[in-house]
Amino acid sequence: MLPPQPSPVSFEHLPDGLGIGVASPRLTWTLPAGTGRQVSYELELERRGGSRRTGRVDSAEQVLVPWPGDPLTSRERATVRVRVWTPDAAGPSEWSTPAHVEAGLLDAADWQAVPVGADWAEDPEGERRPARVRKDFRLSRPVARARLYVTAHGLYEVEINGHRVGDEALAPGWTVYPHRLRYRTHDVTAHLAEGANTVGAWLGDGWYRGKYGFDGGTRNIYGTDQSLIAQLEVEYDDGTTHVVATDGTWSAAPGPILTSGLYEGETFDARLHDPAWATPSAAGTGEWTPVRTGVRDPATLVAPLGPPVGCTEEIAPVEVTRTGDGRHLLDFGQNLVGRLRITVDGPAGTTLVLRHAEVLQDGELATRPLREAVSVDTLILSGTGPLTWEPRFTLHGFRYAEIIGWPYDMTAGQVTARVYHTEMRRTGWFECSDPLVNRLHENVVWSMRGNFVDLPTDCPQRDERLGWTGDIQVFAPTASFLFDCAGLLDSWLTDVGLEQLPDGTIPWYVPVIPGEPMWTPIHPGAAWGDVAILTPWTLFQRFGDRELLRRHFPMAKAWVDLVERLAGPSRLWDTGVQLGDWLDPAAPPDDPAAGRTDRYLVATAYFAHSARHLSLAAAELEFDADAERYAALADEVADAFRRRYVLPSARLTSDSATAYAIALAFDLLTPEQRGPAADRLAEIVLADGARISTGFVGTPLICDALTDNGHLDVAYQLLLQTECPSWLYTVAMGATTIWERWDSLRPDGTLNPGGMTSFNHYALGAVADWLHRVVGGISATAPGYRRVSFRPRPGGGISWARVRHDTPYGTAALSWELTATGMTADVTVPEGCSATVELPGCAPLALGPGDHVLDTAELGAAA
Repeated sequence: MLPPQPSPVSFEHLPDGLGIGVASPRLTWTLPAGTGRQVSYELELERRGGSRRTGRVDSAEQVLVPWPGDPLTSRERATVRVRVWTPDAAGPSEWSTPAHVEAGLLDAADWQAVPVGADWAEDPEGERRPARVRKDFRLSRPVARARLYVTAHGLYEVEINGHRVGDEALAPGWTVYPHRLRYRTHDVTAHLAEGANTVGAWLGDGWYRGKYGFDGGTRNIYGTDQSLIAQLEVEYDDGTTHVVATDGTWSAAPGPILTSGLYEGETFDARLHDPAWATPSAAGTGEWTPVRTGVRDPATLVAPLGPPVGCTEEIAPVEVTRTGDGRHLLDFGQNLVGRLRITVDGPAGTTLVLRHAEVLQDGELATRPLREAVSVDTLILSGTGPLTWEPRFTLHGFRYAEIIGWPYDMTAGQVTARVYHTEMRRTGWFECSDPLVNRLHENVVWSMRGNFVDLPTDCPQRDERLGWTGDIQVFAPTASFLFDCAGLLDSWLTDVGLEQLPDGTIPWYVPVIPGEPMWTPIHPGAAWGDVAILTPWTLFQRFGDRELLRRHFPMAKAWVDLVERLAGPSRLWDTGVQLGDWLDPAAPPDDPAAGRTDRYLVATAYFAHSARHLSLAAAELEFDADAERYAALADEVADAFRRRYVLPSARLTSDSATAYAIALAFDLLTPEQRGPAADRLAEIVLADGARISTGFVGTPLICDALTDNGHLDVAYQLLLQTECPSWLYTVAMGATTIWERWDSLRPDGTLNPGGMTSFNHYALGAVADWLHRVVGGISATAPGYRRVSFRPRPGGGISWARVRHDTPYGTAALSWELTATGMTADVTVPEGCSATVELPGCAPLALGPGDHVLDTAELGAAA
């Protein structure tokens, strides 16, 4: 009997293969349950001109396997399927279900489209009313196949014959636009018909020319035009083609969106909206005028590396309160990122104002933390009947919303919060016997969702929302467990490399926008700049993508070389602008870098850590000379760290929790120094009542530093503390996301007075990685989880935990429970992987793929 079929192949890190920008995409598949491991595979590639098979390939590789044929050409379609041989089967498996891949426009010469937008006078420094653009055309024969390749200077939503194309939001997302503008491919065959057709697009300012950034923001960061770039390619039933590309024959007109901004919100006048505007019946109506054409280097148009932003959930309000003056205050029970969708009817000219905030203060929306992101949407009714509406080109961070002007009593279903973020596949889950810890973990998940909006941002609600490098550097291990974020982060790291200065400096945030006076001009800073090597390394470990590591290696090397020059022969990085242990709870609200830990101790520690990881990356890539050179450099920096910052007693010159955590976690101490340093770390934690005393740098490290050095009990005390500052303090205060500051909301219910007071900020949620590895007990010991360690280390009164992760090879899971005689554990090892299980009191046990039920009593553990 043949073994069952493997999964359909997937392509690169994409949700599907349509419009792929890689001519030779790598292939991944998982093995069917019960097959154990793969010894050989065969791929079948069907494309125009026939099909070919690789023949049996003796290999256990099944993740990111090389493309088996000639590279794809632009627009080329192929079908791929795989079958495998396993050790105990008499023959190969059944073939997998066919998977389809289709190349996008791989050559700049494929593009005919040029940017088109409104050709009327605008004030480049003021609010500008967005335009819509459209084109009428005829198709002379039945349509066999049609593709729309589309992007914009700004944001866009496309309609064909009155039907929306796709469902992504804030397209094309935010990249370093002068170098990379992302386009997307849509199958629009079903949208078209023989005869008259119309394609049209809504346009918005977005990041391209909207007001964005600090202190009132900057307009026109990338340009002043608002333009669509679209190429519709139609293949008729006889094989001939017809192309409709944006050019001077298109028309533009003001739309019913009066104003729109990512921070400001959106104003929509339904009296100005013709729902049939993008259909042939609207030809010759309205204020349509010829477009202005622009210029775009087609070589800068790139296909996506990951999924788009979209609506992933809808949430109804848990409470609606009508105030005495007629406003409606809505509580959605969850701090989220998204928009309201409302269904309403009323007389023409009725104006509804929608305001948003994360928290309440004295029963009213607390909008001070939003700073200049006013987050107000306005709808003006047409009076023609019920209207369902949500804004198009803005997002808000909120739990609470206020609606002013609702014309009658609000009923169930009339207002919904729609949650938006990059549509990453969920891959990690955790729960345990402590409900507060479970809520903490959920808060981490929600903060990741709200801040992974095309790129990893720092906060989704105020006038910032930037791709801070330090934040994702510390959070990447957690992020890569919870969601398949490899494509999104690979794309963003590509932009980090493009924004890297010629001397190797990595910006504080990417894409770079003006940030005077603190962030512009750009200075190299530890922990933030180290994203160049540490985050690619994390992604390699979690997703097994060696080519990702290779692509970003030059950026990483340039960064470490820069720090080597800055440190000089002393190997101490003790100069320049450093943020240190940012947002140490002891730092003043107006000076988050003024923590208890010497910022140059932090800088030198990161120098050693990044040099070490650059050596490891070089060894993986078989760059032997670099591996040797940077290993030696890491040793030299570690020696310098000890000479400068470690006293003869093994105490550090900065006697702070972060200093000891970083020295222990980065392996900067001698074996003789580790024990005393770990004991001192535990003393510091307990002397402060096991409350948090670390910021962005120390917080992700402290639990591991304690756990790995004999103080697991103290790590659990830190985790389970409910007094401020602590992780569970925020939970006890009703948090549903991770806060930027430990006391964003103070024990007396007042807001932190600092200008940086976000209630949705994932960095301090990096502890979830420790929850997954230590409390839950799952960690990768080979890239992509090819080898898995199952080692739960219970404590703190937690009596059971369940953790699951969908690795590139399949599901790894561990469910454990304490019993009167020890522990029972259910273990799932992915097919094609191996594992080591180490339960408390038991010797390590090697396991193969499949489900295993273990009991420490039976394994010989002490009762």
